[in-house]
Amino acid sequence: MTSVSKTIVDRHGKAVLRLIAAGSLAALLGACNQTTVAQAPYPVDYRERHPITLKEGERTVELFLGRNRGGLSPDQRADVLSFAQTWRREATSGIVVDVPRGGPTDHAAADSMREVHSIFAASGVPRNAVYVRTYRPSPAALASIKINYSKLTAEAGPCGRWPADLGPSIDSKDHENRPHWNLGCATQRNLASMIDNPADLVQPRGETPAYAARRSVAIDKYRKGEHPSATYSGYDTGKISDLGK
Repeated sequence: MTSVSKTIVDRHGKAVLRLIAAGSLAALLGACNQTTVAQAPYPVDYRERHPITLKEGERTVELFLGRNRGGLSPDQRADVLSFAQTWRREATSGIVVDVPRGGPTDHAAADSMREVHSIFAASGVPRNAVYVRTYRPSPAALASIKINYSKLTAEAGPCGRWPADLGPSIDSKDHENRPHWNLGCATQRNLASMIDNPADLVQPRGETPAYAARRSVAIDKYRKGEHPSATYSGYDTGKISDLGK
């Protein structure tokens, strides 16, 4: 009876040891699969911290209407003409015109739209590129004709982000003499807003033909042995050495 009990205890002990060994092996394998991901520092180059990206934006012109005035004012005609000229150069879509309807400015809106279509036609804007839709204006707001189109825009930012303090601390990264995160953001944002054609940031423009008239003049001077640069008459008059003569 004693030997049987001892055999049962030995079996239970071995089973417990097997379970402990299996648990230890699983924990060990689990620890091997865990990888520590270190947070990479932010880029040193400001162009990588605050890149300029190309997006699709809008250009909008509003023509405010008065109930007792028909047609456009001289300033509004100039705005529509400038809008039509820039559409031909930078637009990526047709022109969408929102016209108010259902208020006291309906007559003024109709007269203004006749002038808008006339300016568009004179500027070379195709009639099928203009889409006109109506909306009901708010009684508390001044009604206006809204003209817009989509275009390519360049943007950078937003600025003013401070993911870490600028002052010294016990963290070693504060002693590496690295630029702070917001440095260069305003410069990138100003450059993006001032650029004429955002596509210039990606690729250069195509070359235009050389000015043949000026090129022939320079070649003719070179053939005669003359200096190809421009010459100016009377450039040496009024010298200090001539004052005593």
